[in-house]
Amino acid sequence: MAEKLLDQVNKRRTFAIISHPDAGKTTITEQMLLFGGVIRSAGTVKARKSGHFATSDWMEIEKKRGISVTSSVMQFEYEGKRINILDTPGHQDFSEDTYRTLMAVDAAVMVIDSAKGIEPQTKKLFKVVRKRGIPIFTFMNKLDRDGRDGLDLVAELEDILGIEGVAMNWPIGSGKSLKGLYDIQNNRVELYRKDGDDRFIDLDSEGKLPESEELSHDSLYLSALDDIELIKEAGNTFDEERVLAGEQTPVFFGSALTNFGVETFLKSFVDLAPAPSSHKVNDDEELKPDDEEFSGFIFKIQANMNPNHRDRIAFVRIGSGEFEKGLDVTLARTGKAVRLNNATEFMSSERVQVSKAVAGDIVGLYDTGNFQIGDSIYAGKRKIVYEPLPEFTPELFMRVTAKNVMKQKSFHKGMNQLVQEGAVQLYRNFNTDEYILGAVGQLQFEVFKFRMQNEYNSEVEMTSLGKRVARWIDPEQLDPKMSSSRNLLVKDRYDKPLFLFENEFAMRWFHDKYPDVKLTEKL
Repeated sequence: MAEKLLDQVNKRRTFAIISHPDAGKTTITEQMLLFGGVIRSAGTVKARKSGHFATSDWMEIEKKRGISVTSSVMQFEYEGKRINILDTPGHQDFSEDTYRTLMAVDAAVMVIDSAKGIEPQTKKLFKVVRKRGIPIFTFMNKLDRDGRDGLDLVAELEDILGIEGVAMNWPIGSGKSLKGLYDIQNNRVELYRKDGDDRFIDLDSEGKLPESEELSHDSLYLSALDDIELIKEAGNTFDEERVLAGEQTPVFFGSALTNFGVETFLKSFVDLAPAPSSHKVNDDEELKPDDEEFSGFIFKIQANMNPNHRDRIAFVRIGSGEFEKGLDVTLARTGKAVRLNNATEFMSSERVQVSKAVAGDIVGLYDTGNFQIGDSIYAGKRKIVYEPLPEFTPELFMRVTAKNVMKQKSFHKGMNQLVQEGAVQLYRNFNTDEYILGAVGQLQFEVFKFRMQNEYNSEVEMTSLGKRVARWIDPEQLDPKMSSSRNLLVKDRYDKPLFLFENEFAMRWFHDKYPDVKLTEKL
């Protein structure tokens, strides 16, 4: 049994795709799904007018705006491996969702626009991946457009991100003059705008094209050869150990939009990326993925993926053992027993009932309100608690009320379900109990408002409180009279009191007035 489980676990590849908005993350996801045989044609987020939307953008607002605001999960088989892709929101307002998703993967694919290089959101997300020490694979996208020099792009990885970049292939031209890719790893050239195996030409023992090939005399090809000679002499040498430690990133060039270089990248990724590894549990224990006791943690909750059924799905990363339909587990937070009768796997919004899954897989559990983000579940007698997931303290706040007082029931239901997803956080005025929402970015409020109306038929009124500094206070030190117009007293959804200070100055003034009162950024 243990050997069979280990064999299954070793076939898993679970990774997230990270990038700055518009670098092409959703498009490359689509092309991978195409190679996995799960879709017949790839749609890009630009295809709004045609009514053909990206598979990973399932939410109505995503289709309207052409952006990703949720983390989608997609699964397929490729070259004997089981691939789990987590397509994260590129928009910075949804970084909290992305950060949690990055806790559920074993590797990351970083997509960079080859014309723009490393952008702010890429830098921010890279830091999280780096902190976890997981392998990072880089895809320099949009070769079909005029871009920056390849040597500059690779050097930028080292200068800005502090990670060694090692080129696995190299562009021969770019934009209108793009001729192909010099494939260093496979010692061949991949021609642009050619189909089938005809697009590959083998290089000789010196790494050059045969003289009979027209491209061998092209100035762009000769320029690429000069770059490659420089890379081989002065560049980083590929080191699998350093890649797996997250200290070196293999760099691939290509164009997701024209599906050029994506298959070569995917094949290399599947070969080089790690299978699921151990997780830290119970503060200091290492839990191996082939440990026979099932366990996992919930990193995301999503309501209404199927608007017709008003369902709620808890996404579980299986950390150890094997999942089977009907499995009895314990919810670590409450000690409550839960039977997992209804689980699903995903092709974005398309779902398939799952009867078996192993460590590394992501499964969705139909949830009636048992689970919260960060929950650990386990089968067997040994209690297993995974590390806490990151939480952001909101910076923007809004008062929210139902426009129609006759629809209070749907208003409260929508509020509770969307808050449990973790994109917005709920507070209540300490004295009046009115609802206040907190978020990391403005777009989260817009999505909240849109979903309340479209999914719960509840129009809401939102009044901005602007930027605030949130600080929790020990209930024993609290005197409600400390509150003023400059520091609004509220309670979080666990009924813990906190102040929303108008600004840093208001917080310093409070410190001076109440020097013995201790304020904390988080609970």
